[in-house]
Amino acid sequence: MTPPTTRLPITVCLLTAATLLVCLVAPTEPVRAQPPRPGVARAATAGAPVPIIFVHGNGDHAGLWDNTLWRFESNGYPRDRLFAVDLPNPQATSTLAARETNRSTPDDQAAALAAFVTRVLVRTGAPKVALVGSSRGGLTIRHYVRFGGGAAHVSHVITCGTPNHGVMALPTMQTESEFNGLSPYLRALNGGSEVVPGVRFLTLRSDSLDKYAQPTGAALGAPGMQTGVDVRSPELAGARNVVLPGTDHREVAFGPEAFAAQYEFLTGRAPRTTVIAPDSAIVLDGMVSASVAGAPTNLPLARAAVTVHEVDATTGERTKAAVHRTVTRDDGRWGPFRGRAGAHYEFEIAAPDSSVMLHLYRSPFPRSSPYVHFRLPAPSRPLGDSVSVLIIRPRGYLGVGRDTVLFNNAPAVGITPGVPSADRALRWYPADAARSVRTQINGEVLVVRTHPQDRRRLVAAEFQRE
Repeated sequence: MTPPTTRLPITVCLLTAATLLVCLVAPTEPVRAQPPRPGVARAATAGAPVPIIFVHGNGDHAGLWDNTLWRFESNGYPRDRLFAVDLPNPQATSTLAARETNRSTPDDQAAALAAFVTRVLVRTGAPKVALVGSSRGGLTIRHYVRFGGGAAHVSHVITCGTPNHGVMALPTMQTESEFNGLSPYLRALNGGSEVVPGVRFLTLRSDSLDKYAQPTGAALGAPGMQTGVDVRSPELAGARNVVLPGTDHREVAFGPEAFAAQYEFLTGRAPRTTVIAPDSAIVLDGMVSASVAGAPTNLPLARAAVTVHEVDATTGERTKAAVHRTVTRDDGRWGPFRGRAGAHYEFEIAAPDSSVMLHLYRSPFPRSSPYVHFRLPAPSRPLGDSVSVLIIRPRGYLGVGRDTVLFNNAPAVGITPGVPSADRALRWYPADAARSVRTQINGEVLVVRTHPQDRRRLVAAEFQRE
């Protein structure tokens, strides 16, 4: 029997902008240690909190967890007990057994996760870890725990927007996909008990806005299709199932309400704050990777040139000489870079073969992170005498009527109504001169600069807020 669904009240600090939030407000009172409730995730090593490993979803990378990691840190969780994994070739294969270039099967992902868990256990000395997964990452976790020996090493599992019963459950469509609830894979994963004895399970889902938990295929581009699933697809019999009203497929993993539910489940108490407390000094690092044959790799890219510029927040123009330059080695790392909390930065990343140059403007960083990853896209074809500016919201989607998305105060086009299902918007500008473009999502603004003199250049504004 499925435990009754719990609706989590939205009593946490609701954030004013929808995507790249950097709350530069320090906590007003010290963190007070409280005794954990029974079942709270504590490691046997001198009472230290259990290490937490965050697992990204299909096609994603570890950097999407930054806000969540910062919120845990802001509530006193030790930074050295928080980890995010980059699973190689994170895009799913078309069928369960297919061998497709730069794509992965469930077995591939579970094996990579198992290796990472082993490294964390050795590094921390803890007997067990807690695993938190977004979307496909939750399926990877469940696969590892049920079929890969993970139950002996895992205390808690949290799945966030995970299609535990499929994106669809159809006997005549993609029957060998890991996302079909009637596939042999999900039948096996859900057969018998949907949870694993000895491991505590929490599922987080939306009430209505998750594009991958809908009774029709409208958000997937197939409005006439009956999917065979509904908003309850992410729930598991035997788990604690929590609904986060108004959240989309990514917010249900990366948003403040999701963090509050994760923290309470793992520590036995509500977080003191969902606001990210700023560091006085920040150190940034990350990996440069690329997309190959149309799929992201999450594999380090050597010989990529990375240059960091501090820019004026109102014009996007560079204010001084470059503050950091490097060429990546075999590990693809571009840092460490000692920056200023609250400063606006432009990251210029050039491919080793010079086929593409990315100019990425990010929201100011409130805290340090080793997961500031850059993924070089495949080269794009210029459109006549125009250059493009891209708005990206990787930790949430964009919804008509819910979110304000603007280019120089003009509404973005191409965002479909209904369930939020796109995480980006694109606009083209004349290539006659460099210009400042004011991009906005809800209450947050990023000003970028176009570079029309070189058509290899792609300009993007990446918003940190959920």
